Amino acid sequence: MARTSMKLAGGIVGALVVVEASSGVIQGYYTPLLTDIARHLGIHDADVNWFEAAQLLLSAIVVPVLARLGDMVGHRTVLLGSLALTAAASWAIAFSPTFPLFLVAWALQGFYVVWLPLNVAIIHTRARDREDGAALTRRGAGVIVMALQAGAILGAVVGGQLGGILPLWAALSIPAAMVTLAGVVVLVKVPDTGVRGGGRVDSTGTVVLTLALLAIMGGLSVMRRTGFSGWVVLLVAVGLALLWAFVRVERRSDDPLVDMTMLRRPTMWPVILTSALFGVSVLGAQAPLSTFARTDPATVGYGLGLTSATAGYLIGAYVLSLLIGAGVFARLSQLMSPRIVLIGASLLVAAGYLSLIPFHSGVPQVVACMVIAGLGSGMLVAALPAAAAAAAPPHQTAVATGLTNTTKTIGGAFASTAFAIALASGVAAAAGDSTAGSLSGYVTVWAICGVTALVATGALLTVPKVAFTHNTDAKVAEAEEML
Repeated sequence: MARTSMKLAGGIVGALVVVEASSGVIQGYYTPLLTDIARHLGIHDADVNWFEAAQLLLSAIVVPVLARLGDMVGHRTVLLGSLALTAAASWAIAFSPTFPLFLVAWALQGFYVVWLPLNVAIIHTRARDREDGAALTRRGAGVIVMALQAGAILGAVVGGQLGGILPLWAALSIPAAMVTLAGVVVLVKVPDTGVRGGGRVDSTGTVVLTLALLAIMGGLSVMRRTGFSGWVVLLVAVGLALLWAFVRVERRSDDPLVDMTMLRRPTMWPVILTSALFGVSVLGAQAPLSTFARTDPATVGYGLGLTSATAGYLIGAYVLSLLIGAGVFARLSQLMSPRIVLIGASLLVAAGYLSLIPFHSGVPQVVACMVIAGLGSGMLVAALPAAAAAAAPPHQTAVATGLTNTTKTIGGAFASTAFAIALASGVAAAAGDSTAGSLSGYVTVWAICGVTALVATGALLTVPKVAFTHNTDAKVAEAEEML
């Protein structure tokens, strides 16, 4: 077992570490620069949330398709394609001169979210024939998620420093170079697993899901610009109706984009629901954290008044706690159980964000709250795809792990849109700074993050106590399919 672990860590996992480190750089590097980007493009702080909303919406659409393609034509092939697309978008971000072009490039960069589920699928495919395959997958997932968080820390610190030294276009070129390097590493070091699931891409389901998400997000966008109206109700209602239609289409499809039978399993649906609720905080709340840290309390009465460099250290402390959480998750799962670790992690996220409501008046308070939330978030980032892989049949590993990212990005996309609305409300009351988000908006953001984490905890309590251990869930899934 130790020899296999070392082989995985030094071979496949060692190469995939480079990919996830680049993903981390993407997720951390831009955060301390968001205020500078907003000023460069001449937009309001609240409009920064539309970068995340557009990227997460595209990610929610493309991840299930790419995950399905990974199971069909090979995980390595799809990983290389997504790396190439992300590299092109990252270079475009560095040189886009206007808000519309920047928004398109930022959205297209969202292809990086498929890397983690594909990487976990590659690890799981190589380890699944062993009796301890689930444990090996958890270890491998923990290692690459630690690389992801380390990359985010490095990105946040370096991005904040370089933002005050280099021209903006030069500073924004660093992540693009790293993604390009990661593509070369995968091309040279990661072999094809040879596993193919067959089937086809569900084009009908893809179209229906895309239209559903566009309708709902369109309704929220109208609310953001004009307030609540009949158009908002109509668009959201159409989106919900299309989601209902999507479920019916998938249940009738021989090769569904999302396998509803798999999704209904008692070991799977709580994990997927938790992923969606987790996306609210881990993806949707990052831009508000950055803009709150950069808001000047001497002008508006709240915020931390940090520069891009010092904000980078704040983000780095948060991401360091994610790294620690990802690093201890596999060990804690051995000492207790994966289920208990998932529940405890969700409670930490809830405690961290709810504590921000009374404790946000200084850097030490904010850092303490974000570290608590970060420890739980790091565990969840590593645990959720590993749990989904353990609960899925072998030919649907990428689809199952992709579902955790798809639902996470959907939750993040909706949260980013809602948070943009919350931060813009009451903005005129911020005397002396017409670009600052409102304090009531920030409190709303933290409350939503905390409550959704509590709801996720309740869902995880329904998971069977023996779930996610010794490939039990995969064996059960295979037995169900044979009946």
